[in-house]
Amino acid sequence: MSLIPATILTGFLGSGKTTLLKRVLSEAHGQKIAIIENEFGEENIDNDILVTDSKEQIIQMSNGCICCTIREDLREALQLLAAKKRQGLLDFDRVVIETTGLADPGPVAQTFFMDDEIAESYLLDSILTLVDAKHAQQQLDDRQEARRQVGFADQIFISKTDLVSPEETQALMHRLRHMNPRAPQQAVHFGEVPLSEVFDLRGFNLNSKLDIDPDFLTEEDHAGHDHDHDHGHGHDHAHGEHCDHPSHQSGHHHHRDDDVKSFVFRSERAFDPAKLEDFLGAIVNIYGPRMLRYKGVLYMQGTDRKVIFQGVHQLMGSDLGPVWGQDEKPCSKMVFIGIDLPKDIFLQGMEQSLV
Repeated sequence: MSLIPATILTGFLGSGKTTLLKRVLSEAHGQKIAIIENEFGEENIDNDILVTDSKEQIIQMSNGCICCTIREDLREALQLLAAKKRQGLLDFDRVVIETTGLADPGPVAQTFFMDDEIAESYLLDSILTLVDAKHAQQQLDDRQEARRQVGFADQIFISKTDLVSPEETQALMHRLRHMNPRAPQQAVHFGEVPLSEVFDLRGFNLNSKLDIDPDFLTEEDHAGHDHDHDHGHGHDHAHGEHCDHPSHQSGHHHHRDDDVKSFVFRSERAFDPAKLEDFLGAIVNIYGPRMLRYKGVLYMQGTDRKVIFQGVHQLMGSDLGPVWGQDEKPCSKMVFIGIDLPKDIFLQGMEQSLV
């Protein structure tokens, strides 16, 4: 049986997760989707569209979707759904897990890597984060959960932009980009998102593409930060597609200093695999809980192929990617997104892991 793709849907209270889910559950899109609501007494989706006896845990929808409300372990719900699918009792193509508004998506994501039984049935596709344009600035100021949800995202949907000015939306997008330059952002109206932008995003695939918002890199390169790392070369790396010298950008905020920040390491020198492994092992041991997402395409000594690397909290993994192209200059690029990470220690350690 092929692996069942899973999507984690997160976002702060009132950001529009339920609206988006209702659309997925009631639209005739031809996909059979199982929704797991990892809820604790918040507004539940079933009040409106599920007319059912509450003792029943798994409810079949009119368009072939399934809704499963869990009060216990996510792992058990995933195992139950996979078992029923194997036995032919339930038919579904993919799973969407809606976390509570206060949830940290990290442990949910880790379930797919740490648990062998889950890993044999499911493939984690991506983490989607909904952000409410009207209340986001305040929520990001006040609540670390909201900032973490942004840091984990593979895709950010911004709802309620009609309630704020274009300038406010721009300021919010700017702030979110500094927290997470990996995640594309898109304004959505009442959950109207094409399913192609919700599913099969492959955010956790180990592929050789490292999406870092090019504006983030360009903006930082010309913002005059980090003179201590200037190696006396020209600052020409617009779009971040080549590495002129080890350059390190940080997501410093011009008006607010969030604890969730991102920074990028780049170098054209190869990594010493043993040194890098030792260093990454050490930082994950110390800072793992504060490391939300980190991903890189690395130039390693001893192989002519790209090494694709990524991690969530304490879990990390790498894979050999394609061979470096003939017209491609091998170089490493790695983005770290985390909570108050000591940037200097990270960048110095990466530098010292080079050949």
